Amino acid sequence: MNTASTNLQFSGLTRCLIEKGLLTESDAQIHSQEAQKKQVPLIHYLVTNKLISSKVLASQASQEFGMPFFDLDAIDFRRLPINLVSEKLIRKCHALPLFARGKTLFVAVSDPTDFRALDDIKFHSRLNPEAILVEEDKLIKAIEASLEAADTSMTDMLDEDLDNLEITGGEEDTTKADINSDIDDAPIVRYVNKILLDSIKQGVSDIHMEPYEKIFRIRYRSDGILRQVATPPASIAGRLVSRIKVMSKMDIAERRVPQDGRIKMTLSKNRAIDFRVNTCPTLFGEKVVMRILDPTSAQLGIEKLGFEPEQQRIFLEAINKPYGLVLVTGPTGSGKTVTLYTGLNILNTMERNISTAEDPVEITVEGINQVNMNPKAGLTFASALRAFLRQDPDIIMVGEIRDLETAEIAVKAAQTGHLVLSTLHTNDAPQTLNRLLQMGIPAFNIVAAVNLIMAQRLGRRLCEHCKVPADFPDKVLLAAGFKQEELHDLKIFSAVGCEYCTNGYKGRVGVYQVLTLTDKMRSLILNGGNTDQLAECALAEGFNDLRRSGLNKVRMGMTSLEEIDRITKE
Repeated sequence: MNTASTNLQFSGLTRCLIEKGLLTESDAQIHSQEAQKKQVPLIHYLVTNKLISSKVLASQASQEFGMPFFDLDAIDFRRLPINLVSEKLIRKCHALPLFARGKTLFVAVSDPTDFRALDDIKFHSRLNPEAILVEEDKLIKAIEASLEAADTSMTDMLDEDLDNLEITGGEEDTTKADINSDIDDAPIVRYVNKILLDSIKQGVSDIHMEPYEKIFRIRYRSDGILRQVATPPASIAGRLVSRIKVMSKMDIAERRVPQDGRIKMTLSKNRAIDFRVNTCPTLFGEKVVMRILDPTSAQLGIEKLGFEPEQQRIFLEAINKPYGLVLVTGPTGSGKTVTLYTGLNILNTMERNISTAEDPVEITVEGINQVNMNPKAGLTFASALRAFLRQDPDIIMVGEIRDLETAEIAVKAAQTGHLVLSTLHTNDAPQTLNRLLQMGIPAFNIVAAVNLIMAQRLGRRLCEHCKVPADFPDKVLLAAGFKQEELHDLKIFSAVGCEYCTNGYKGRVGVYQVLTLTDKMRSLILNGGNTDQLAECALAEGFNDLRRSGLNKVRMGMTSLEEIDRITKE
């Protein structure tokens, strides 16, 4: 082989492969021409066409250039800083940003001699790229996976995109007035769009816009806690509210009564977010609250909800029964809808007919027949339930049992071969049984129909990056509810706060009281037992109450004692 000729035609990693005898010069010439036609790097062409092993390629590059290679299987694609480089450049350079440190950007490459690609990244990112050697086949998969993750999470949304978001309103256009040009001026449009986008990126559940005499306050509810994020001038409050009313197709001329609307924001081909919007007239203008309805929230998987193993087993057993009533209870914002939809997603198969009645539908799921309540038109939970029973149902979900009529139909459906899932607003599981009795449901129907009652709360998770061990006196821990035998190996953590979290917490975890009716509990209900007696019986039968379930989460290091005190305070 003429080495001088090879050096003239090829360089870098390709030259190394020829010199090692892994690739002939003539083959390299042919494959190089084919790669140019397909506009892909030669190394990419060789690996995808199985002309050379990805591992062999990485091994040769490592030996020749003295670089260890990194295993891309060890990274979380959702955490990569690919917003520092455009998708177009990542594909063109066939390089993937891994992490940034100061002015240095570490980039995964399969050909560390492709200096032109590194120069392009340096020019566009204004950072100094440092090549990290990886296997080509894994790099191909990693680029696609990380770009798909970014497309879904919208972490690469740039300021110039704010004017071009695809936003649609509700189904009915109730706008009665001409739209004032002030409402649609560019700064207001961009500001509102940024508020909505930031809320999605930060995983916010609600946005509050509140007018006062001298200020206009915007707050986000994150992990169940409200925090202030902006105070735009009070002079533009009316224009901001009007812009939101236009987006959600409300009547912008009507400011004296509350209104409801809906906004749909299409973020990408894979993701759209709905905002449920409500306005309410206050002393100094209209307050706006937007609930963010993210369909992906119901796709967590049952393992991520926070069930203890025995609780998860009982829940799955209950929803897989062919008939009966499953009730989930808790305050607004405690995650009842997500829990129910997690169960419905498990049950959602081709063989089952599933219908839901909700006010309103918060999470849309393909394969489930979902009905929005419309009391003005006469469509109530009770009337929807009656219609469902004439449509050959297998599983019915009722958004909330609010009255005797709905409760009676739900209980009757559960006793006649249908699985019925619903929610009530009570503090714990035993109170739910008494609530049904107070509504007027006979005790014998309750014990015959109810499969499972589950109370729940959402507690904030401790941040794994900054949580620290906490030292509490034994008497404090005993007073909190821990048992004496648990104290000797008890490890408790407290919140601190860092760049990765909010005040020491990141995300939330469910705290559950999962209760099935035992023979003793059925007997107690039939004999007119009160809530306290039912609660004592449940504990004696081995069912943890909310407080005990919360303390278990503290023992596992998931959350803090302060957080459990907050959500389970009597």
